[in-house]
Order: sequence, then C-alpha cells, then structure tokens
Amino acid sequence: MSSGDATLLAARSLSKRFGGLAALDGVSLTVRRGEIFGLIGPNGAGKTTLFNVLTGLYPPDAGECLFDGERVSGLKPYRIAARGIARTFQNIRLFANMSALENVMVGRHVRTRAGVAGAVLRGAAARAEEHGIERRAFELLDYVGIAARAAQPAFGLAYGDQRRLEIARALATEPKLLALDEPAAGMNATERAELARLLTRIRAGGITLLLIEHDVKLVMGLCDRVAVLDYGRKIAEGDPAAVQRDPAVIEAYLGGALA
Repeated sequence: MSSGDATLLAARSLSKRFGGLAALDGVSLTVRRGEIFGLIGPNGAGKTTLFNVLTGLYPPDAGECLFDGERVSGLKPYRIAARGIARTFQNIRLFANMSALENVMVGRHVRTRAGVAGAVLRGAAARAEEHGIERRAFELLDYVGIAARAAQPAFGLAYGDQRRLEIARALATEPKLLALDEPAAGMNATERAELARLLTRIRAGGITLLLIEHDVKLVMGLCDRVAVLDYGRKIAEGDPAAVQRDPAVIEAYLGGALA
C-alpha cells in the first residue's frame, strides 16, 4: 500500500484482552483519506480500547495497524503522534494550571527541531522557533474559537471550551488523522452544532477524522461512514443510512439510540 492509496488507516484483526475479557475480538476496519469516520456502539463495546490500541497506549494481543502504508503497531504513543495520528480523550486531559496558549504550545513541540540543548542554551534559532510555536498556537486557538481565552488557565475554561482546547492542542501536532473520543460529551445542542461545524471545517482543511461518539444523531449527520462495535466485535460498517437499518445494530441498541 503506497501513500497514494485511498486507505489512510487500516486495522487488521485487532484483538485485546484484559484477563478473561475480550475487549477487542478480531476487529478490522479501514479509514479513507479525507473522510469523517464514526465509531459507535453500546457502553463497554470496546471503542476506547480500539482507540488506545490505534494510538499506542495499549499493544494489541493480535493483529496489526497500518497507517499511511506503514505498520505502527507496537510503536510508543509519541512516535505514532509523530507519524501523524493525534487524539483527544473521553476524559479531558489538559494541563490544568497552564494557560490555554501554553497547552497548545505543548502539543506543537512534537514538531520542534531545537532539541534539549537548544532549549537550554536559548540560542537565536531556538528563540525564533519558540516564537513561531507561540504564534501558531494562538492561530489554532483562534481557529477553534477561543483565542480570547488564550491567557486563561485551562481549569478556568468552560467545559465546551476545554473540549475545543483539546482539539487545538491535537491540531498543533499537524496530524494527518485526528481521533476524537466523545468530543460532544457534556455539550448542549448549540455546542454540538458548533462542534459539527468545526469538525467539518477541519476535514475541509485536509485532515481525516475518526470519532467515537454516543450522540448517534450527530454521527449519522456528520460521518461519511460508520462502524459499530458490540462486545469487542465489529457488527456493521458502511454508510450511515445502511448502518441504521442493519438488524444487528438495531438489536445491539435495542432500538433505543437509533430510534
């Protein structure tokens, strides 16, 4: 598979066990370049475990993951981030006492060149790079709509703004694929609509999106394709309309979330 292939991310028969529990059981899926791909399923279906395997937090017990034509299974999370996969978390993970701007600058440092020596010696090149990092971080805060809060500590931001800050920090790594774990969790209807517009804009900028989301209405209205997990297995994959009609999906949700 070459970098010109339509497939950006390929999970092949991924399995992960925790004791006697099969959190993932032979899950395969593909994410194409430039699409928004949704991952849904009941609680405990294995969605976050799959994210953690794809981004290097957990090694798979079996199977492999290919990204942009290269195997990334077994790589450390920072190496996977450097390859071009960024993520946010179900439970927001920000540096609470750092400013919004500083949080995004931390994400940007995955693309720096100065290294430890340059940071310590503070030479002209290192200072210029740091100014560039700060400028880009502010641009990203503006992009997600919270530039006015750049100097505010992360813990003082409203919940929806913390979600936007996480996205800005992930974008600072210059990802090819942005993986979002329940980005709309805790948001009201207005905030969810704003989030959908932001994600659409990110995709229009050339970044592929993979998201876990419990808001099925949001997923079905936003995603190009959707996969459904249940008890660690993939039970459906396809365009949103087809997935909603799939009997296995309807049974998994007992008609509730898809009604």
